[in-house]
Amino acid sequence: MITFIDLFSGIGGFRLAFESVGAKCLFSAEIDKHACHTYKINFEDDPYCDVSQLNPVDIPDFDILCAGFPCQPFSIAGKRKGFGDTRGTLFFDIERIIRAKQPKAFILENVKGLVNHDQGNTFKVIVETLEKKLDYQLFYQVLNSKDYGLPQNRERIYIVGFKEHDVKFIFPKKQVLQIDLSDIKEPDPKNQEISKLAISHIWKHLKNHKQYENIYNHPLLLAYEIRKSRASFRFDNLSPCLTAKMGTGGNNVPIFVQEMRKFTTRECLRIQGFPESFWIEPNKSQSYKQIGNSISVPVVKILAKRVIQSLSLPNFR
Repeated sequence: MITFIDLFSGIGGFRLAFESVGAKCLFSAEIDKHACHTYKINFEDDPYCDVSQLNPVDIPDFDILCAGFPCQPFSIAGKRKGFGDTRGTLFFDIERIIRAKQPKAFILENVKGLVNHDQGNTFKVIVETLEKKLDYQLFYQVLNSKDYGLPQNRERIYIVGFKEHDVKFIFPKKQVLQIDLSDIKEPDPKNQEISKLAISHIWKHLKNHKQYENIYNHPLLLAYEIRKSRASFRFDNLSPCLTAKMGTGGNNVPIFVQEMRKFTTRECLRIQGFPESFWIEPNKSQSYKQIGNSISVPVVKILAKRVIQSLSLPNFR
């Protein structure tokens, strides 16, 4: 059986994806206490652990390392300090663990902004570290969740590495989206109303929108990033990218304009591809943050299957 570890595990998106294709999780690590609570309830494991203090000796041997390492240092939504932010240096803890444990493969995920951060120098350091210092064969590509079964415009860089250098790995082709936001909506959401001030901001900016006459009656019109000075709108049957900022205030959670109510956490989980059986505390700020921080499960499931198939080559038997 293929085994893996789940670093910066959040609420367990990587674990769901890899377990769904038959791999076994041997170790998890997450420092956010709220995410740990959600993870423990769903997987009956407590992942609480500071990766920066983790001794590789304490990790059981495994085949694949999974890590959605902290994205805030590289995100356009943050200050983009990169390796100047202590969270950015956690990449080098991944390097440390890979060097010590020598897994057969790894898969890393981060925001698209990692690719061009510091004029590409940050990504160059990461690639050179993995390819030259650790001697792994590397594959990387930006994938959008909307191209792999989810109604969400979410671009993320995926980096896949193999210890052996003759592995044939190909990123998946884009798929035609079969669902839209109407498929994820809850029929009777409770207590999701927004403030009168937020409603005022939405109408102010919507009426000034250049396509107002065409979109104001759109059944799946969304508003998000709502401020006095601005508001953004989507009317293409896709959700905007869910982010950790959703946990900082209701105006950062997408709004169904026709109903003037924000997405529920269940709807957000569906947009990220989590199963209906997955538990999270409903409609709480920390829950929105956890979902925004997570990975899109179906995207990683496709990649997990391809990584495991690659590890079935004769040189790994």
